[in-house]
Amino acid sequence: MSAGQLPRWVDFGLIPAINLAAAFLVSGLVVLLIGENPIEAVKILIWGSLGYGEGIGFTLFNATNFIFTGLAVAVAFHAGLFNIGGEGQAYVGGLGVALACLALDHYVPWWVTLPFAVLGGAVFGAAWAFIPAWLQAKRGSHVVITTIMFNFIGAALMGYLLVDVISKPGSMQPETRTFEEGGRLPLLDSLLPGDFFGTSQVNLALILALLACVFVWVLIWRTRLGYEIRTFGANPTAAVYAGISPVRIIIITMMISGGLAGLMAINEIMGAQNRLLLEFVSGYGFVGIAVALMGRAHPVGIVLSAILFGMLYQGGAELSFEMPAITRDMIVVIQGLVILFAGALEYMFRPALVQMFSFARTPATQAG
Repeated sequence: MSAGQLPRWVDFGLIPAINLAAAFLVSGLVVLLIGENPIEAVKILIWGSLGYGEGIGFTLFNATNFIFTGLAVAVAFHAGLFNIGGEGQAYVGGLGVALACLALDHYVPWWVTLPFAVLGGAVFGAAWAFIPAWLQAKRGSHVVITTIMFNFIGAALMGYLLVDVISKPGSMQPETRTFEEGGRLPLLDSLLPGDFFGTSQVNLALILALLACVFVWVLIWRTRLGYEIRTFGANPTAAVYAGISPVRIIIITMMISGGLAGLMAINEIMGAQNRLLLEFVSGYGFVGIAVALMGRAHPVGIVLSAILFGMLYQGGAELSFEMPAITRDMIVVIQGLVILFAGALEYMFRPALVQMFSFARTPATQAG
């Protein structure tokens, strides 16, 4: 292990844990300043997210969305691309999911509709990522700028479609008609004995998200395309010298990333809302950036990070109910601190750890 490098268990385990602890420490100080007990607040947050079946169900439901958007960001990371357009790609992906459900729900059961909905969400999400990818690959437009602008364009497009094109006839609501049974994913409670998850909407999209994790792991670390993606991300100049086409890698990687973001709509549109409606993405695309950073762009890390943010969403709702002084805005502050330490400040503690481990290795080196 060369100087400046850390053991994998430190890089992928200890550093994220330290960042998370720092975020919660600062959050605890904020809670203390408003006159509440931080220890009690943590207990309520953990109990609200993991202490009973319904809370676990809502935690897993939120985590499912974060897994899809986190994977989308992670795939782009491996190619050295920063896709922050997951919000728009998931939004437009919802159109593909909804069109499949609206076309088939009267005629076939859900398990026949599901593959078409998956295809629709992935294709529409990938198509929305294609234009920024093409602009980056062919015209040199920075993908960060184009993807964030396409979030707004996607929101405007969906608003127009839901108001003037595909809204339910005779309704003033900007949404489609409610899907029939053939367009609805079963809730996990309907497939398991008892009523463990209560009124939560956790559904089969969770299984789909875990399968997406396997797909990304195989793609990035077990295929030639994945090797080319990682090579291009590590050193674009060397990749070109080795015969790897930058245009091809940028476009393919971004389309895979957009397709994964589009699949998030399966959980919301087909699994929970059972209709296409305005702003169903609700910021999941942006939080996916922090999920990918904290998870070190690895599927296993992303699953764990997604569960953490699912806990913050669900436990935060319980916390604001049990401690009225801690408002929803305070919960957003706590989530923002986690994102800050996991993202912008993720390497804050790294130099000190590098020095510590370098010092620990020095005697052994001298003895040799």
